[in-house]
Parts: sequence; structure tokens; C-alpha cells
Amino acid sequence: MVSVELITVGDELLIGQVVDTNSAWLGQELGRIGAQVDRIVSVHDTAADIEAAVRGALERADVVIMTGGLGPTKDDITKRTLAECFGMRLVRDEAVYEHVRQMTAERGMPFNTLNQDQALVPEGCRVLPNRVGTAPGMMFVQRIGERQRMLFSLPGVPFEMKTLVTEQVIPLLREYFALRSVVHRTMMTFGMAESALAMTIAPWEEALPAWLHLAYLPNPRGIRLRLSAYDVEQSVAEQEITRQFEKLREYIAPYMLGYEPSSVESAVADLLRERGKTLAVAESCTGGAVSARITAMAGASEYYLGGVTSYSNAAKVNLLGVAAEDIERWGAVSETVARQMAAGAVTRFGADYGVSTTGVAGPGGGTPEKPVGTVWMAVAWRTVEGAVETEARCMRFSELREQNIERAATHALNMLRLRLLGVSEAFQQTGML
Repeated sequence: MVSVELITVGDELLIGQVVDTNSAWLGQELGRIGAQVDRIVSVHDTAADIEAAVRGALERADVVIMTGGLGPTKDDITKRTLAECFGMRLVRDEAVYEHVRQMTAERGMPFNTLNQDQALVPEGCRVLPNRVGTAPGMMFVQRIGERQRMLFSLPGVPFEMKTLVTEQVIPLLREYFALRSVVHRTMMTFGMAESALAMTIAPWEEALPAWLHLAYLPNPRGIRLRLSAYDVEQSVAEQEITRQFEKLREYIAPYMLGYEPSSVESAVADLLRERGKTLAVAESCTGGAVSARITAMAGASEYYLGGVTSYSNAAKVNLLGVAAEDIERWGAVSETVARQMAAGAVTRFGADYGVSTTGVAGPGGGTPEKPVGTVWMAVAWRTVEGAVETEARCMRFSELREQNIERAATHALNMLRLRLLGVSEAFQQTGML
């Protein structure tokens, strides 16, 4: 398999001012064509650091891809450093010069010496025209021992880098290397801790063909199960991966959301559409996060009627019909209030289903009985006879406000998903979901 090393250039990456999204995207795209990223290195904007990273990477990898340091300002030194590293002088590329001149004119920018210098490239490199920016990409080919190595230097601006990789770098890699197919497919799950999930699916995992590799990828919104096949016939791998994920349903059917990029909210959306049902939301501690997750998806107007962020007790009473005496007796963070909020969403909006959250997001506001991270959530639905029924659940999360909001929103939506699937409340509260 072709080995790749990524080098990102820029102080802004090392001090955390900018997040390196380029490497994540490159890893995904290169993996799809059978090129394996073995190492990612970030370096300062200094000639010594850049040269050391380049020389080390060329010793190890078949392909090196650099991003960053190609702008017109004095702190962008990648191009000059590469020219010195490969013993090349900088020369003007007339096609790049004309492209930059036209682009600056169209944007109403001065065609000054800094912009003109974008057309300077190391003599001997292959210029990769950048149709969406002023800094061209560059390709260097070097033979080290018996192996031919390639280095690409690309702009750090994500949309420019992606355009160059898609249109030029990947076709060149296919031309220079005999790439084998790599097939990845990822199943999204939610509701089981990683250790519990691993134990539950152990028989399935042990029976996988030796050439299929399973990875567990947990995050706050679920656990991704990725099956990967390397150096095999693509169609055979795709068929076998599909077959294996279908077998997985025998073990964890209620926990499976669908293939990546499926999510709890997309699974809810699919179920509501399939059944022709509508939804309304009543939130307190999540502050609109549930509604935001739903409305972020295209086509939400087909099933989503609206929501109420009832942060105050008065809003719960006046907008959702929660009984004031119940808030006084049980508190806003209680099973009774959560059920009434969900039912109020159904009746006030005329929806088929309602979901609610009320809790202590933190960092303050907790009590010994209801510490920070305590959240009551409820689902309400209309029966065939037209009555409104509810179910509720209490969960304890962490002391971190952001995490509490995200986890509460996810679990509330998952409660609704399970209700739509017909999974019983008793099953939900076994601790497995």
C-alpha cells in the first residue's frame, strides 16, 4: 500500500488558533483510493523546521503532502524553503502570473509585487494550477535509493487544497502508483456503552472474515462501528460488509441508527416521514438544542411543527400548560413537569408526538437531591383514541454544561426514536439504553 505522510505548516495550528481540518479530510480521501496516511506532522513557520520535516518524511513515505505557507506575505516561507531544500532557483511561471493578474483584477485587488511573487515557483517542480486561488500547488519527484518519492505542496486554505487534491493530486497518484481498493463502511449506533457493546457483539466480531477489520469509534452522539477491507476486490468487499452489518442486527437492532452519516435525529426524521407523523418540542435545560438538531436537516418542515424553549417556570405554565402547583410541589426538574411539558407540546401544536427536557445543565443550580447533570426527559404521543400518553426518564450526566446539553438532547431524541420503533419503556430503563 502507498504510504503517505502529511505535513501542516503554520504557527496558528500549533498554538490552537486554527484547527487542522485539512489532515482529517486528506486522510479520508486518500484512504478511499488505497493510500494510507502513516503520520501527520505540524511544524512552525521556520525554514529549519520545514526542511527537517520534509527530509524526514521523504525518508519514510512514498508520498508527502504539505499544506500551508504558500501565501503572499513574508511569513509564508514554504515555497522558498522547498526551493533551497531541492537546490532549485525560483523562476516566474507565466501561466500562473497571468492567472493571478486576472484574479486580482476581478476582485478589485492591486496587482502588487506580493501578488506577482505568487507566480514564482521552484525551477524543476511541476506546477499545479490553482483555479480557485492565487497560490499554485507544486509537485516534486525525488528518487531515494531504489524508490521514487513524491512531494506535493498545497495551499492551506481548505477549499483551495480540496480542489487541487480532487482535480490534480489524486489523478497524479493514480498515474504514478498501482493503487488497490480500500473499502470502509461505518454503522452508527447509540445507546450502549463501548464496553457493553463490545461484549454484546463479541460472537459476531469473532466470526468476521480475517480480511475484515473492525474499529470502534466512540463520540458523545454514539459509537461508530467501521468495517474496513484492504487490497481486495471492491465489489466483493462491499457485498460482504453489507451482509455482516445485516447480521449485526441480530445482536443490537434497537441501537443501530444506520450507516454514516446517520444520527439519532436523522433516524427520528426517517421514522416520522415513514409514518406520516408530526413532532413538537418543549425544552428547558437544552435551550433549543433539540429543535436545532432537527431543523438543521433539510426537509424538517415535513414533520416538525415547532418548539417552545420554556426556560422560566412562567413559560412552562403559560405556554405549555404545566400546572403551577406541580412545579411548586415537585420542582421544575421533575418527572411530573417533564411529562406535562411533552404533553403540552403535543396539544398546543396539534402534533402526533412531543419530546421534552428539563434539568440542571450547570455549572450552578444543583442540589443534593438534584445535582448538576440531572435531566428529566419525556415523550408524549397521541393514541388511536386521541388521548395523550407519556413516558419519562431521568438521567444523570456530568458537571460540564456543554456536555450535559448535548447528551440530554441526544438521549431525548433517542427516547422518541425508540417510542417510534415500539421499544417499551421498561426496556429503555434497563440501563442498556
